[in-house]
Amino acid sequence: MGEAVVWLNGAIVPESAACVSVRDHGLLVGDGVFESVRVTAGQAFAVGRHLARLSRSAEALGLELPDAAALRGAVSDVLAATGIVEGRLRITATSGPGGFSSARPVGPVTVVVAAEEAPPWSPLVAVVTVPWPRNERGATAGVKTTSYAENVLALQRAHAAGAGEAIFANTRGELCEGTGTNVFLVLKGRLVTPPLSVGCLAGVTRQLALEITDAAEETVPLGALAEATEAFLTSTTRNVHPISAVDGTALPACPGPATVAARQAFASLMAETLDP
Repeated sequence: MGEAVVWLNGAIVPESAACVSVRDHGLLVGDGVFESVRVTAGQAFAVGRHLARLSRSAEALGLELPDAAALRGAVSDVLAATGIVEGRLRITATSGPGGFSSARPVGPVTVVVAAEEAPPWSPLVAVVTVPWPRNERGATAGVKTTSYAENVLALQRAHAAGAGEAIFANTRGELCEGTGTNVFLVLKGRLVTPPLSVGCLAGVTRQLALEITDAAEETVPLGALAEATEAFLTSTTRNVHPISAVDGTALPACPGPATVAARQAFASLMAETLDP
């Protein structure tokens, strides 16, 4: 594999030569949106769903992106140029260069598409709950923005505790989401996941899991996670990732039968189509 390359504002360029302004609002104030896409067998998985969510996020922030066909072409060009077989691809769009204030720039957006190899996740993951709530009524609730400092802090807290993911409640004390994951849990024999009304991100893998399992959307308190008989995380790169412990207490089953069934159903889906 040769020098790393990226797609920047319409062209493939060497990563070392890719230049984004120091005045870019994505850098200065986190005014941007993004998507992480799984790369498997050299192709982007569920890219249609990811581009649709990117469009919804951009619309929520008032950003005007290149059309879906252009972005699909950028994804294909990056994968062809990098030769990555298994990994992840990221599409990032910001409001472009402007001033140092929070005022939105008037110029064109900055769009970057880049890919990298990614190591496999551990077979199981321990999680911790964190004391900082998601604001389910916030202006960017449910929008995949580049403002991730809160997630960085929460994940650092999880790693310091020997865990692999941090779990948030919302302002009402309801189970919400992880720093980059959605949560599924089995309570009284039923597989459930928080509804989008709690403020969680509409994860692509979450939606696919809802479609291929008997999971239901249900609002539950944060404490329900530790009371679950089994639980798992979903995300673009994790797929279905069994939770072994919550705040240091092991769950009764890991992976439990619902988790195993969900993982098998997801593997079958990926084997059937890469753009469900």
